[in-house]
Amino acid sequence: MVIKKILAVRNDRFGEFLLNIPALRALKKSYAGAKLTLIVDPYVQELARCIDFVDEVITWENIRHKFSQIYKFGKELKARNFDLCLIFNPSKELNIIGFLARIPIRVGYNRKWAFLLTHKMEDKKYLGQRHEIEYNLELLSLIGIQTEDKTLSLKIDGDIIKGEEIVLHPFTSDPIKQWPIENFRKLAQSLVKELDKKVIVIGGREELNEGVAYFDNLGAGIINMTGRTTLIQLAALLKKCRLLISGDSGPVHLACAVGTGVVAIFRNDIPAKSAKRWGPWGEGHAVIEKPELADITVDEVLDKVKERLR
Repeated sequence: MVIKKILAVRNDRFGEFLLNIPALRALKKSYAGAKLTLIVDPYVQELARCIDFVDEVITWENIRHKFSQIYKFGKELKARNFDLCLIFNPSKELNIIGFLARIPIRVGYNRKWAFLLTHKMEDKKYLGQRHEIEYNLELLSLIGIQTEDKTLSLKIDGDIIKGEEIVLHPFTSDPIKQWPIENFRKLAQSLVKELDKKVIVIGGREELNEGVAYFDNLGAGIINMTGRTTLIQLAALLKKCRLLISGDSGPVHLACAVGTGVVAIFRNDIPAKSAKRWGPWGEGHAVIEKPELADITVDEVLDKVKERLR
């Protein structure tokens, strides 16, 4: 069968989406001349369009839909005549949609109505034995695709000269991964006082109140930009700055994709949430990890930052 149209699906959060870039590249290279279409959450679409080997982006919000909406979307995709579909984040809805679209080859994980797929493998990500990038590439092995190119990359326009600013991302969507926010506040003050660096604090709109409470009015050296950037603006900011300091979060992977070094703070007692699976990918990064995040001190993080800046 000649593959002319490929559909790849990853419509969860932007950090998880970015870790599919090597798999998407391998798909495009393996089927030369085929059109590659992505389905992503609407929040992620602007980043998805910065992947230079992606031809088209479609949105499907990562919420629970009515069956009438699922049926309508499946029929819309059927009219597009896709030859191959890969579902990187398993969901009953997505498996139904691929089936309704009558895509001949439907690849995914053996869960959530996987009987609707033509090719499937056991989902062992919860074991945390490999990085998410490697798990995503493993899915391609079901259709005989392998690659040595596991790099992250995004095309962010503009020639940006690296600055000396340090970016701090003190928030996380999962409380179990949260280094005490007061520690981030103390770290920001130490970076200004001891290293004479300008610190830019970032976060989403949902973290705006916390950003104001902890990081406003700390002096001229600390700029709170929580809730004030789009994902594209955030990517450009990270590309410009010297270093990102963050817990386990999407900006870690965005920094890696634009070539900025990361100091990441992780707990290592839960395999599925460990740095082995979710840590910064590539060279030039550092991870500080302990079973209890509260046991990681501000001085430990500051020392690691000093090492990376030498």
